[in-house]
Amino acid sequence: MTRYNPYEKFFTVNNVTNLTLKWSYPTSSQVWSSPAVADGLVYVGSADCSVYAVDADTGAKLWSYQTTAAVFSSPAVADGVVYVGSDDYNVYALDAHTGAKL
Repeated sequence: MTRYNPYEKFFTVNNVTNLTLKWSYPTSSQVWSSPAVADGLVYVGSADCSVYAVDADTGAKLWSYQTTAAVFSSPAVADGVVYVGSDDYNVYALDAHTGAKL
């Protein structure tokens, strides 16, 4: 425990069995990237050539953006922009709230 986060907890053999799944969101293919979480949204890339924005509380999809190849890189989010690389040799900058390509 780092003691920097007042909500930080230890997982132990005794308490890990109390965890329950809050939600899941299915993509059309594998997810190899780690999600990024910012301002209550989860951003993740998929091998189905898409970047997804999902509500962190409900798991509801807000938007998706289609690239021309698989998205294996983890998104980065800064100042309302989602940055993600694709296997199509491009880095995309997407509006974090609408998914529009910037």
